[in-house]
Amino acid sequence: MAESAEQVHARIREAVGDGGRLAPPASNEWDNFPWEAVDGVIVPRVLPPPSDDPPRAGDAADRPCPSCFGTPAENVVWDDDVWVLKHFGRPSGLPVVLILEPRMHLDVGQFDDELASQHGRISNRLVRIIEGLDNVARCHVLRYGDGGAHAHTWFVGRTARLTGVIGSPTIEWDDVLPPGPEDVWRADLHAIAAKLANWGGAAHA
Repeated sequence: MAESAEQVHARIREAVGDGGRLAPPASNEWDNFPWEAVDGVIVPRVLPPPSDDPPRAGDAADRPCPSCFGTPAENVVWDDDVWVLKHFGRPSGLPVVLILEPRMHLDVGQFDDELASQHGRISNRLVRIIEGLDNVARCHVLRYGDGGAHAHTWFVGRTARLTGVIGSPTIEWDDVLPPGPEDVWRADLHAIAAKLANWGGAAHA
C-alpha cells in the first residue's frame, strides 16, 4: 500500500522542517528547465537559439542503446517474450515510476499493428492496476523520446490527496521529494507484477 498524503507530508517535514524547502533536483545532462528566478519572481527563462538536436542513445555509434544490452534482473518488475517492465532500482519521491520497453530496438511510431495493440493493452492494464493501489490517485502515462531511440513509456503513480503534486509537474516532483520507504515501494511493485501476470508473462518484483 502506497503511503497516504499525510505520511508523505510528514516525511517531507521530517526532511526539511516546517516551512522548509526541498533541495532542487540534481542537474542532469540537459539544460532544459524552463523557469528561473529574476528579482524574486519566477519567470520563463530566455530560450536558447536553435541548434541541432543532440543524438539520442541508440541513434549514434558513440551512444549505444542501453536498453538493448538488457535490464538488470533486479530491476525487472514483469516481462514476457516481447516486453519488459522495469523500475530504476530504488524508491523515489512518488509511489511508483515504471518504464515499459519492447525487447526489440524500435521507437514509438515503428510498432507494427500487433505490437501497437499489445502496447495499448498492457498500458491500459497498468493504468488500472496502478490506480487501484491504495493511496494512488492517478497514473500518468508519458512518452518523451528525446533521450533514447528505444521506445520507453513511463507509468507514474501520484499520491492521492497530495494536491500540490498534480498535473504535468508531477514527474519533476519525483526528483525533489524524499524517497519513500523501500518496503512499501517493493510491496506495491509486487502487487503490480502479480496482477499484470494474470494476463500472461512473468512477475519478478
